[in-house]
Order: sequence, then C-alpha cells, then structure tokens
Amino acid sequence: MPAFLCAEIRRSIGGLQRQLARLDERLRQLSEEVAAWRERRRILESMPGVGVTLATTLIGALQELGTLNPKQIATLVGVAPMNRDSGRQRGKGRIRGGRAQVRTVLFMTTLCADQHNSIIRSFYRRLVASGKHKEVALVACMRKMIVLLNAMVRDGTYLEETNSLAKELDSGSQSHIKRRLHL
Repeated sequence: MPAFLCAEIRRSIGGLQRQLARLDERLRQLSEEVAAWRERRRILESMPGVGVTLATTLIGALQELGTLNPKQIATLVGVAPMNRDSGRQRGKGRIRGGRAQVRTVLFMTTLCADQHNSIIRSFYRRLVASGKHKEVALVACMRKMIVLLNAMVRDGTYLEETNSLAKELDSGSQSHIKRRLHL
C-alpha cells in the first residue's frame, strides 16, 4: 500500500478515535445529570469489567433492567438458549432474538470481565474445563453477568455487597442464597 494512503488512514483512524472519546464523555455527562441514572450507573460500574459504555447502553437501551426475573432479562437481551424443536425432532439450543445492541456491548464487556472479574473468570474456566465450547461458555458468562447486573439494580446494591453471595452461589446450589439474590 502506498505511504500516502497509510498516512491518510492513520489520520482518519485518529479522528474517529477522538470523536469516539468525545461521545463517550458526553454519554457519561448525560448519565450524571439525572439522579436515577447516576445511581444506576454507579451500581452497574461497581462490577469489575463494566465500564461507561455498557452502563450507558443498559441505561438507555434496557430500561427494564431491575424489573424482570432472570429468565425474562436473559431472553430480552438475547442470551437465553432457545431450543429448535419440532415434533419429535430435538434441535440444539441457540441464542436468538433480543436486543442486539445490548448483546453486542455485553459480549465485549464479558471478554473484558474474563480478565478483571473473578466471578466471571472462574465460571468461564470451570465451564471450559468441563468440556463446553468456548463460545458456549462465553454466552453462559454473558447470561450470568446480565442476571447479576439485573439483581444488583433491582436491589440497589453494589457488587461489594453481593460479591460474597455470588461466590457462594457459584460454588454450589444453596437455595437460601438464591432466594436472597432473587435468582
């Protein structure tokens, strides 16, 4: 590729990155102006790996967050497995439907959370170690993350307050913990 094209492409990418940074800052400012949004954003960002982008996406595109049960929120986002059954034929479960914009941002956040969030990391590694495909394990982590975020917003709690309960839930199936988290 000619050098003048490379330079032009680099300038274009730089301009787009600056514009993206300005838009992110404007979204952050807007989410600070409304008290309810500000508190919801702080709750969401208390989970490691969740940043301004996912928090503002959930506030803007998923107003139902905190009002639905785990199955409903997973279906609304599009991370709940749907079977493709017909008559006697039993198909594989696949994710479909839901809000693609939220699912896309949640996917990228889950990739980041695998590095920074001990709950998601241990869950992902346990699934892969048990023989699940990496993509299937990642979708399961997306579902776990949105369900935890939904519970946090519903209860108005930060991750520090629910972290020990979530770890206990991850290690076993204690029904009293599930009831406390309403999962």
